[in-house]
Amino acid sequence: MTTMQTIYAAYAGHLNTALDALEAAGTLPGGLNRGPITVEPPRDPSHGDLATNAAMVLAKPAGMNPRALAEALVAELVKVPGVASAEIAGPGFINLRLDAAAWLTELRAIAALAGDYGRSAMGGGSTVNVEYVSANPTGPMHMGHCRGAVVGDALAALLEFAGHKVIREYYVNDAGGQVDVLARSAHVRYREALGEAVGEIPEGLYPGDYLVPVGEALAKEFGDQFVSAPESEWLVPFRTRAVAAMLAEIKSDLALLGIHHDLFSSEAELQAAGKPDAAEQWLRAHDLVYDGHLEAPKGKTPDDWEPVELPLFRSTKFGDDQDRPIKKSDGSWTYFGADLAYHFQKAESADALVDIWGADHAGTVKRIKAAVAAMTGAEGAPKPFEVKLVQMVQLLKGGQPFKMSKRAGNFVTLADVVEMVGKDVVRFTMLTRKPEAQMDFDFDKVVEASKDNPVFYVQYAHARIRSTLRKAEAEGFAPSADALELLGAEELELIKLGAQFPRLVEGAAQAREPHRVAFFLHDLAAAFHAYWNLGNDKPEKRFIVAQDGKLTASRLYLASQIGQLVRNGLALLGVEAVEEM
Repeated sequence: MTTMQTIYAAYAGHLNTALDALEAAGTLPGGLNRGPITVEPPRDPSHGDLATNAAMVLAKPAGMNPRALAEALVAELVKVPGVASAEIAGPGFINLRLDAAAWLTELRAIAALAGDYGRSAMGGGSTVNVEYVSANPTGPMHMGHCRGAVVGDALAALLEFAGHKVIREYYVNDAGGQVDVLARSAHVRYREALGEAVGEIPEGLYPGDYLVPVGEALAKEFGDQFVSAPESEWLVPFRTRAVAAMLAEIKSDLALLGIHHDLFSSEAELQAAGKPDAAEQWLRAHDLVYDGHLEAPKGKTPDDWEPVELPLFRSTKFGDDQDRPIKKSDGSWTYFGADLAYHFQKAESADALVDIWGADHAGTVKRIKAAVAAMTGAEGAPKPFEVKLVQMVQLLKGGQPFKMSKRAGNFVTLADVVEMVGKDVVRFTMLTRKPEAQMDFDFDKVVEASKDNPVFYVQYAHARIRSTLRKAEAEGFAPSADALELLGAEELELIKLGAQFPRLVEGAAQAREPHRVAFFLHDLAAAFHAYWNLGNDKPEKRFIVAQDGKLTASRLYLASQIGQLVRNGLALLGVEAVEEM
């Protein structure tokens, strides 16, 4: 991997050098905390290229007037190569304008770093466990799972690009009542495969045709051995085989989206290994679980409420509104109790945890955050843990609600959607809204060739660049950095926008928000298309100006690097940068 400082990091370094000079001169005391200092684009581009809050941050601990400190700092910053001017704004913010050469140097950096432009060492190699999808293994993937799958996978790629090690994990809920229902549903299909007319699938079982091949496989393996046998004889083997078949199908469906997990953790195996018991013992040893009674549910009268003593986790100690049972009255684990043990296991091999959940799980966020804080913070600061909630997707066609597949029973499968519109359209579209915002997925809109379709708009920018480069090559032109000083103000604005990509990567990784990459790509595509359109009315603004080979070569070089940025961003989202459209 090529290493090179990008422009914001470089000028953060120049700022530190200027602060060192003020310390050496006795203007600033030494040892001040520079952590909160930022170097970023000003909110209003007319104010300059870079802005820093250094004087505002350091003035109070230095015992100085912010503006006086800013004046001293400006005197140092104007000495820095590439700084055309440094101005003080308001009470002490500093705005810098850079000369064109500084931005052209950054354009060359994009070319030199290529696929590594934007890659960061910010994560320092720390390990983040990202758990996503984790759908019950009771059927094929449907569009209710799709958005969280894409958000989690893009986040994992983003965190790796920002310098983290990532564990992509899927938690298999194979210990609850739903997998017994799956086994019973498979038994119906098993009898059907042996020639029995089963009629309508009984209420409460899974009706989808996807269990037909499972029933056929069971019939082939067991013959008629379990047709009339009591449930106690076939439930476990049918459950084991049905779950395995569903997991194989889930992995296949996810592969259609280019999603592959590193780890599939089984709830059943977790319980069989005694992990929940070990977690309970640990929590009791740290006085975090006690035997007590739950409060009566709201609206119940004393006549129909019988208090039962249960082991309760002290989640109120960590911000929850009540303590939570980890076991039921029959001694089996509550979902929370099993989940608590699972997170205890995950935290052993990661420095930070991120869970991607459907919005319908919002009610359990507070308690699981309390559990992770308790279990990872016994001997210091708790490990960072975030839950990202993902809203459901409403499927439309031409603006109307859309139903499609009967194979799954009553929902649209992910495989059907990918077959209809393609992996790239599905992945990019899932990231065109913040995950907590509602989303409409209109089958007509997502394949529309218009600027109103973000997927098309971004991919078209890349295809346009590649087409231009092919046309230029056919006419005898090639990209070159030999005369970049010929580029003008419009071209420099494109470079300035593209140069924000490394900052964007770090900010998106820190916030665990991969959709920021999609937003950036849309802005970059819009800026590129706007620049392209200048040439419609002004031939001298086109990328290929036949009578000026040097200018053409410089603009082609710029186009190449914008294309590289689009490829880098799309790669993080798991989307192909198409060559032509």
